[in-house]
Amino acid sequence: MIELDRYIRRFESFKAGLCAITEGLTADEARFKPTPADWSILEIVCHLADEEVEDFRTRLQLTLEEPTRQWPPIDPEGWAVQRRYNHQDLAAAVARFAAARQESLAWLRSLDHPDWSRTHHHPKLGPMSAGDLLVSWAAHDALHLRQFAKRLHQLAERDSDGHSSSYAGSWGP
Repeated sequence: MIELDRYIRRFESFKAGLCAITEGLTADEARFKPTPADWSILEIVCHLADEEVEDFRTRLQLTLEEPTRQWPPIDPEGWAVQRRYNHQDLAAAVARFAAARQESLAWLRSLDHPDWSRTHHHPKLGPMSAGDLLVSWAAHDALHLRQFAKRLHQLAERDSDGHSSSYAGSWGP
């Protein structure tokens, strides 16, 4: 049985953590990409803001209310380029995510005994229940939290001026 309050707490904590992690970063640090294929911290924040509104909240709401209705298309990789994520302002992107997350939290709190078994048929992934979406939303936050941590670790090494970070331990599993 899904305990919605548990997920609401996690979503609140992630919002607070994202705000704390990004506070004080310079524009250069926010835009740092170890390789062209990697996302910067700024790109991750922009991605999270768009996903909050255009993916998870929308798709969960549709699954709970109109499970047979087609979901609107998303293109996270394409959005990063088209919406010029790495050229945006970090503080504005964080504020946009925080506001969108606050709206999501208000919506989640308004749910009255949602049926987490309501299912939408995804064309590639097959049946997905509302519960699957809620759990995936929280897991998506965690995946990007790991990405933030990795990028901060890489920034420490980039800015090491030749000093070693080996005392911190290895970046393992």
